[in-house]
Amino acid sequence: MNKLADLIERDAHQLGNLLTAEGGKLYYGAYYEAVHTANTLRYFCGWCDKITGKTIPADGPFFTYTRKEPIGVVGQIVPWNFSLTLTALKWGPALATGCTIVLKPAEQTPLCILYLAALTKEAGFPNGVINVIPGYGPTAGAAVSSHPDIVKVAFTGSTQVGKLIMETAAKSNLKKVSLELGGKSPLIVLDDAGVDEAVQIAHDGIFMHQGQICCAGSRTYVHEKLYDEFVQKSKIKAEARKIGDPFDNSVQHGPQIDEDSFKKVMDYIKSGKEQGAHLECGGDRFGDKGYFVKPTVFSNVTDDMKIAREEIFGPVQSIIKFKTIEEVIERANDTLYGLAAGVITKDINKALTIANALEAGSMWVNCFFALGPQSPFGGYKLSGLGRECGEESLDEYLEVKTVAVKLPVKL
Repeated sequence: MNKLADLIERDAHQLGNLLTAEGGKLYYGAYYEAVHTANTLRYFCGWCDKITGKTIPADGPFFTYTRKEPIGVVGQIVPWNFSLTLTALKWGPALATGCTIVLKPAEQTPLCILYLAALTKEAGFPNGVINVIPGYGPTAGAAVSSHPDIVKVAFTGSTQVGKLIMETAAKSNLKKVSLELGGKSPLIVLDDAGVDEAVQIAHDGIFMHQGQICCAGSRTYVHEKLYDEFVQKSKIKAEARKIGDPFDNSVQHGPQIDEDSFKKVMDYIKSGKEQGAHLECGGDRFGDKGYFVKPTVFSNVTDDMKIAREEIFGPVQSIIKFKTIEEVIERANDTLYGLAAGVITKDINKALTIANALEAGSMWVNCFFALGPQSPFGGYKLSGLGRECGEESLDEYLEVKTVAVKLPVKL
């Protein structure tokens, strides 16, 4: 695993180029993702000799202990938006626990994952430990989910597909399932926040990678005291975002992944206009080539609008007004999702009150996207099952065996 990490760092530029060419990710972000992939593998490599069972003081004359054993052959399905990182987050705990892997990359970005697979051979992985099977969801993905010799499947993607995978897994051999699914994450800006800082955090939280992030801050709740200023500054910042070739390091905003995604985003923008949200900027296509959507900001958004309730997966900021903390907690939790959330405030008591009250797997205070391989990541409600990253992710790939040995009866 450490050798593989070294090789990924060696070839980070090539991997970044592939990822940008396949998925339209800004090159400097793609290069960083390759480096982060190597760091993620090194983190999980550190767990290889630290997975232990327990001795248990059981009732009666028994010596009882537990063993943590690899679950076996695991199937893994990764999406296109962070294909390198999410592959490492699935390979890492599976390899650290002693499992073998069958991974299906997204059909949009198979080349960078095949490159990783080639590096595993150069690193000296035995044949059959890591297997990469490109293909489409209804064929290759369905085969992974239903195969009787695969005993666990890990999936990152949409909630709709996650439900299908869980159903298929149950109908086949009741394989263990972990799912990291969609989100509609709220970012709450309290009245004591610095407006400029809050605008920047919210801007990055929705427009990074053209909004194609499951935990993006796609519902921006702003206190009525700051609302008008926040909207105006958010509009200015969105309009200043440079759009263009993702290989150009001066560009801040690239294309959507494909035509289907582009059309979906445009449909949501249309619904926002029709349902009465005020379009501050953006809202249409950039240029006449590619799938570029201008950074879009809506104000006067209400909780019942589609753009406030459904996952858009695009560069659309919905800014929503609120009055009290009690009110915004209730409104933020009024969603089918629970992947992430954020709050911006100078008051630690308010920050912790909101952090403890929101139904989300990750909660960020005065920041957004504070992610790393050490910190568990996953969702409440329709945002998924199980956790990736951190020690908790190892449990997804382990079976716990209890062994009880009868001791001689004391004379």
